[in-house]
Amino acid sequence: MKTVVIALTAGGKKLAEQVKTQLPDCCIDSRKIPVFEKIEDLWGQRFDAIICIMATGIVVRAIGKLCFDKTKDPCVLVLDEKGQFVISLLSGHLGGGNTLSQTLADRIGAQAVITTASDVNGHTALDLWAKKNSLVVDNKKKLTEKSAKLVNTGKIQIFTEFGIDTVPEDFTVVKNHEVADIIVSDYVFSGSDSLVLRPCSLTVGLGCNRGTKKEDFERALSELFSDKALQLKSICSFASIDLKEDEQGMLEFAANKELKIKFYTKEQLNTVDDVSSSAVVFAATGAKGVAEPAALLAAQTTFGSGTLIVRKRKWKDVTVAVALKQIRLVA
Repeated sequence: MKTVVIALTAGGKKLAEQVKTQLPDCCIDSRKIPVFEKIEDLWGQRFDAIICIMATGIVVRAIGKLCFDKTKDPCVLVLDEKGQFVISLLSGHLGGGNTLSQTLADRIGAQAVITTASDVNGHTALDLWAKKNSLVVDNKKKLTEKSAKLVNTGKIQIFTEFGIDTVPEDFTVVKNHEVADIIVSDYVFSGSDSLVLRPCSLTVGLGCNRGTKKEDFERALSELFSDKALQLKSICSFASIDLKEDEQGMLEFAANKELKIKFYTKEQLNTVDDVSSSAVVFAATGAKGVAEPAALLAAQTTFGSGTLIVRKRKWKDVTVAVALKQIRLVA
C-alpha cells in the first residue's frame, strides 16, 4: 500500500519515523502547512492509506467533507503519539484499514482498535468476500442490509449457478434463488430482495458486415441481453476474427463499453467444435463461424473451457453469441 504519515508534535514526529521503517512504500509528509490543508491535499494524491498521529477529533473534522465513497476513499488510521493504539478510522474493509491497523500494531507493539461489526463478531465481511472473488456490488444499500443480517443472525444464504470450492462457515448454500440473501449470477433478477453480486464472466463473440456502425452493435447487444435477462455489466470482453481488427464501428463500440476485443485467426476459430457453421462466412473469412467460436475461445480459463449459453443471433449487419467462463467461488 502507498502510505503517508503525518504528525503534529515532537513525540508524534518521532513515532512517524518508526512507522515509516515498519511499512513498505511509506513516506512522511513534513510540510509546515495547516493540518486540515495537508490532509485535503493528500486526499487527492491517490495514497492508499493516510496515517495521522494526533487526536482523533482533529482527524474527524479534517476528513468530514472529504469522505465520498468507501470503495474509493483511502483508509485512515489514527495513532496517539505514544504509539499505544492504532485506530482504523475509515475504509477498514475495502480500503484495507483494518488489516493495516493490525499489521502496524503488531510491529510497533500497540493495540489495534477495530470497530466494524463483522470483525468484532468474527463474521465474514461481505464486501471483502465479494472483492476476493472478483464480484461486483451494484446495490450498496442491499450490501449493508445483508451484512447487518449476517452480524445479527450469524448466518446468510447464498445461491449461485457457478461452482463453489469452499464457502465461509457462516454461509449456507441454497438451491432456490427466491430464498437466498445473496445471489451470485450473470442474470437479471428484477424485483428480488437479494443482494445480487455479478462476476465478470461473459464473453461476447461478434461478427459483422464491413462498415457496420457502433450503434448497430449497441442495438443488437442490448436487445439480446434484454431477451435473455443477462446483465450487460457482466461482460468481461468481446471477441471476433482478426480480419475485423480495423473494423472502426466495432472498435468504437468496445471502447465505449471500456472493454477489450480479443481477435483470433481463422485457424484458431476452426479448432472449436460444436459451433454453428456458415458457408457464406467460410467463403468470406475461411472460418466456419466467427461469433460462437470467438466467444468460446475468449471464455477459456485455467478452470477449463467456457460454455456457449447463447448461440449466434443475426441482425442485418451484426451477429452476436455469448459464452460463459468457468469461475469458482472460495471462502
